[in-house]
Amino acid sequence: MIRIVIADDHPVVRSAFADLLATQPDFAVVGAASDGAEAVRVCARTTPDLVLMDVRMPVMDGIEATRRLSAGARVLILTTFDLDEYVYDALRAGASGFLLKDVTAERLFDAVRVVAAGEALLAPTVTRRLIGEFAQLRPKVSVEGLTPRETQVLRLIAEGLSNPEIAARLTVTEETVKTHVSRVLNKLGLRDRTQAVVAAYESGLVVPRFRA
Repeated sequence: MIRIVIADDHPVVRSAFADLLATQPDFAVVGAASDGAEAVRVCARTTPDLVLMDVRMPVMDGIEATRRLSAGARVLILTTFDLDEYVYDALRAGASGFLLKDVTAERLFDAVRVVAAGEALLAPTVTRRLIGEFAQLRPKVSVEGLTPRETQVLRLIAEGLSNPEIAARLTVTEETVKTHVSRVLNKLGLRDRTQAVVAAYESGLVVPRFRA
């Protein structure tokens, strides 16, 4: 069972997501919060597996709340296109990905399961492009300590490839890829693949493709 907390300052949005999630037998909504500070308190009390976290909320925003959550809870940021500038900061704060608020039910269910399972939600191309645009303005990561193969793997992660896809591209086993990914994360002090994507852009290893 995936235990979920919903944090959003709009009651209608909280209710809508709660109703959607309740249709799935492997989901249990164990708490709700109307601001970031309340989200931190609710999570401390209910110990969820995942938090659906809005960005703009009173008292404490979703980015600061994400920063303060314990490592046990994965965070899936809820945003809209006009709030995209906050996604980059949310990822740096420890979020595992983001969803648009007009997401389809199927996409929501898939995202919750992926993130709760410990994976990062590598969003569509627009997300990687967005991260690239902001990372270009604030480079903070060096990848000089990586081996050539690890650098290659990091570049492929940033392209959105899964471990099996990377294995096929490099003609190696999936176990070998997992080892390389683990070493990349450890060397760069990253938690998951989403932060690896950010690091790839921050370091300049991957060049952003800007929207036309």
